[in-house]
Amino acid sequence: MTLVTMLLLALQFLLGSAVNLFVTIAPDHPGANAPNYFAGVLQSVVWAIGHGPILLVLHAALGLLLVFSSIGVFVSAIRLRLRAQIIVAVLGWVGITAAGFNGGSFLVFGENYSSMLMSVGFAIAIAAYAVGLSLSASAESLQTGLVSQP
Repeated sequence: MTLVTMLLLALQFLLGSAVNLFVTIAPDHPGANAPNYFAGVLQSVVWAIGHGPILLVLHAALGLLLVFSSIGVFVSAIRLRLRAQIIVAVLGWVGITAAGFNGGSFLVFGENYSSMLMSVGFAIAIAAYAVGLSLSASAESLQTGLVSQP
């Protein structure tokens, strides 16, 4: 599940770059400049998925899928009862959620710093999941005797 989430994150990064380069978001779409942030995000994301340009539709929809995927990674870690994997899963979820809220913020307010903060969330998530995969590989190596213990 972690590897799939990482691959989805890579695709999301590419879609986000394409949106940044090739899509102009209408400044007067539903939710734009909303006085209530959360209502504006909800309206903006619904608009983006339902009426936005195709790259924006894909980017927003994949963002929602990533939230569910990160929850799946977290549930898997809890079932395994591995503290380090749970911490990694939480950090991955935090990164994805932060990126998502900043994506919503970009739709509502159109500020470039929101785009930068999306990339920070991406970096947190991808780094956390990379650590998680590394921990899994190390644990498997120890269990199969591929790594000598000191």
